[in-house]
Amino acid sequence: MSSTVEKICAEVSKRVTPSNNERRRILELAQNLKKKVTEAAEAEGIKVRVRVEGSVAKDTWLREEPDIDIFIRVPPIVPREEFGETMLRIARKATKGFIQIERFAEHAYLEAIVDKTRVNIVPSYQVEQGEWISAADRTPFHTDYVKARLNEKSCREIRILKKFMKAVDVYGAEIRVGGFSGYLCELLVLNYGSFVRVLETFADWKGRRIIDYEGLYKGKEEDVGRLFEEPLVIIDPVDEGRNVAAAVRVEKLNEFVVAVREFLKNPHLRFFYPSEIATLSNEELARNIEVRGSTLVFVKFRKVETVPDILWGQLYKSQRSIHRALQKHQFNVIRNIVWSDEENLNMFIFEIEERFLSLMKKHLGPPIGKRAECERFLRKHLDAPHTISGPRVEEGRWVVEMKRKHRDVVNLLNDMLRDGGRHVGVADLISQVFSEGFEILVNEEILETCTSNLHFAKFLMEYLKGKPRWLQ
Repeated sequence: MSSTVEKICAEVSKRVTPSNNERRRILELAQNLKKKVTEAAEAEGIKVRVRVEGSVAKDTWLREEPDIDIFIRVPPIVPREEFGETMLRIARKATKGFIQIERFAEHAYLEAIVDKTRVNIVPSYQVEQGEWISAADRTPFHTDYVKARLNEKSCREIRILKKFMKAVDVYGAEIRVGGFSGYLCELLVLNYGSFVRVLETFADWKGRRIIDYEGLYKGKEEDVGRLFEEPLVIIDPVDEGRNVAAAVRVEKLNEFVVAVREFLKNPHLRFFYPSEIATLSNEELARNIEVRGSTLVFVKFRKVETVPDILWGQLYKSQRSIHRALQKHQFNVIRNIVWSDEENLNMFIFEIEERFLSLMKKHLGPPIGKRAECERFLRKHLDAPHTISGPRVEEGRWVVEMKRKHRDVVNLLNDMLRDGGRHVGVADLISQVFSEGFEILVNEEILETCTSNLHFAKFLMEYLKGKPRWLQ
């Protein structure tokens, strides 16, 4: 490890490692919440075991953003239909008086902001290892597994890795991010021994990597390839049938690889603390949009009544479907992306090479060897109002030049989405909102939204810049 990297790691470690006083405060808060959750469960007449899990329990949390995970472990005899709502009621009682946000993974859980600290209160079943009823049941086993193998050095290395991943925007297994979980970071450091060794390994990425830290597939390595399709496979030490890296999207994996390579080539503190996004005036934003020469189309719509994980799943599904529909109608989509504040405003952004297409398009018919299909093609297009030229035979098949139904991408989007867009694959909840109304804005028409929403304005500035903040 170079002296520059050593100095950077030392500085980052100093910044992200909690002081003894901070550690004491968080642990006291966690124990107090644990007690309140236990008391709230007893008031409901349910016998539970309550544990502190996650990075606070393992002492791998970052000083700047402690998250406390409180797990309510209930007996398997509690029916699934009662499980979620009863546990939410307990969590609400335990955090009464604080900001509460209902979240959803496999089942509902509660996020609360208590004394400026984010707290997740998560229900799970108290089961033996391998007898999982819900995905959350594994977490206590993850905590115990990692804690037994950590020491002061490995905790330091995990913190540095987490900070790096957060800064290059690949940290977080939630659907919105599709990146690396905290548990995955911990396993990577345990497997490779240090932050730098993790980076050196991924810098040499060649398309697929399988890590089986406990050797659960020793002697049957070929089974891993059949069981798991993802490019990064990390066998869960407490569950051999699970890939800990399954949530990592390919683009996030690729972003991590290139960030790692750049850091090792030109180590700098900006890979951990990137510069803030510069604030531009509306005039500057307008110039940045104009100079692109493309058409930026913004599909703006209101709040979707659901929890964030479901929202992002629906947003991404809808984005892909609309993108495919635009391409099917021969609009060249340069880039497309989703933005949401998860509350009142959602936005699909499609950057199109040209807003307007030519009046005429060439339409290929069947090869002349397919007699019945050729007959149908001729009946449809011969002397039809939409036919401009043809039909004729070219290179062994019928072709025709015909009028486009949609020349303007805005008109196409309005037609596709006016009834909700279900016929082009828009997800159910997004479709319901679309059927009640949406707005399509083009290029500088978005500036009013930027004025009223600073978070979106910063997002748009970063989009227009088009490169990660660590790249210089």
